[in-house]
Order: sequence, then structure tokens, then C-alpha cells
Amino acid sequence: MTETIAQALFNGNSMTGPLQRVLVCSPRTAGWNQPERAARWRDLGFHHAPNFEIAQSQHDALCRELEAAGAEVIELPPAADLSLDAVYAHDASLATDFGVLVMRPGKANRVAEGRNHGSFCVRMGVPTLAKVVAPGSTEAGDILWLDSKTLLVGHGYRTNASGIEQMRALLVLHGIEVLSAPLPYGSGPSACLHLMSLISLLDEKTAIVDLPWLAVETVELLKSRGFQFVEIDYSERDTLACNVLALGSRRLLAIEENRKTNDRLRQAGFDVRTFPADELCINGSGGPTCLTRPLLRG
Repeated sequence: MTETIAQALFNGNSMTGPLQRVLVCSPRTAGWNQPERAARWRDLGFHHAPNFEIAQSQHDALCRELEAAGAEVIELPPAADLSLDAVYAHDASLATDFGVLVMRPGKANRVAEGRNHGSFCVRMGVPTLAKVVAPGSTEAGDILWLDSKTLLVGHGYRTNASGIEQMRALLVLHGIEVLSAPLPYGSGPSACLHLMSLISLLDEKTAIVDLPWLAVETVELLKSRGFQFVEIDYSERDTLACNVLALGSRRLLAIEENRKTNDRLRQAGFDVRTFPADELCINGSGGPTCLTRPLLRG
């Protein structure tokens, strides 16, 4: 594959450029309509039994917003080894300018998602750069591109030291520096607290943050690199106010229910589009960034 063709199909060293191609996994594909899968909702940390019809309708609204923003939306095919969590398609792979880095999620029921992402992306013409292997664990919800040469990786219960070191050893060969960011204990090992639960990048130098939950060293690192912060309204912490997807050109996609935080973003000069997400996002603790695996940005 020539570099020109490759760049037309994929890239990844940005989280804020105009979104052009994105992989999603609908509730239907993840089996939310299958009783045997839906019955595991407690084990997977959902707040209540999922309502497939509402969740699918909300996912359809998400996809309409993505397409309206100019993105090609690609659906992951069904697979027998997926769980309800597969709808949060961001976590199982990391797009880079050199191909997809297949994650090995720290949540055991999600390990198969990495394999499915990798094989499907290859069929789409996106090569696999590498795979994280045991004892390493990594989830892309813990990973931020601070710039095209710097990756910030949250060290917590879903992404461990071995996984971070594997990514560091691999990506240094491509001129990428991998930095580690400590994550708080939060609600403990069973809860899903990613780095991106606490921060989302809005443009190249602006981030929305849950400031009290970020480690001091992470805050100081971001400030030293010139980042400005928009703080969430803390009454909306539990409804994932910090989980905002950058669409490029100061356009954002956010959860409709977080009206106070969305108003703050608009006051900061951003064009905020929203979709209803109580069933799809808040129930399973995964917002717009979690629902999308960007593969190509302008």
C-alpha cells in the first residue's frame, strides 16, 4: 500500500481534526436485543437492564450527527464473542498514522473486541501496526494524543504498566513519545474510570476537564504544553459531561442531557451538537467518544 493510498484510508495521530471516517458498533451488533447477552448487564456494570429499542434509536441519532458533520460511518460486523460493552467501540483499538494498534482490554469480556477490530480493519485496508499482549492490558479510553508525536496514557485498572511499556517500546520506533498519567482509585476496580472520563480534547489546545479528579502532574503537564481548560458543571459528572467528541473546526458532539456543561462549551465558542443518550451512554457509562473509533481525520 502506497503512502498516498494509506493516508486516504486512515490516520490517527490526532483527536481533534475534522472527522472523516469512523467505526461504530450499534446496540444491535453488540447484542443488546439478545436476551442471553442482555442478561449480563449487572456483571458488566450497567445501571439497569438495557432497553434495546431506545438505545438503538439513540445510536441512530448519533450516526446521523456524525454523517451530518461529514464523516463516513462504518458499522462493525456482528460476532458471537461480542458483549454489550462492544457498543463502546473506541476502547478496543487505537488508530495511528501507521495502522491500527490492537488493544488488549483490561475488562475480560472485552478482549475479543480487539481481535474483531483488527481483522475488520484489515479487510477495510487499514493494516494492523501491532497487538498488545499479556500480561499487558490497554484500553483506548485511557489514551490521548496531545499532539502528533506525544501520547498520554492513563495508568489505572484498565491499562496497566506492562501495556504502557509495550506501547512505548513500539511507538518510539515511529518517533512517538508515550507518557504515563496516574488515574485515581475512583469507585474501584469494577468501575470504568478511564483517562477520557476526566478529560476530552476539544481542539489542539483546549480540553474539557473534571479538574478535581485529575492528578496534579497531569494538570501541570497539560498547562506546560499550553492547554486551556473548560471545566464541566460538576452536577453533571455522573452523566458523563466530560465525554465530548471533537468533530473538527470547533464542532463538538455531546450528550443532550448535560445542558449546563454544553452551555459552558458554547460560551467558550464551540458549536455543540447533541443527541439523547440516557439509555445508550449513561446506563453503560460510555459517552460519544466511547461510541466511536475514529479512523481518519482531516
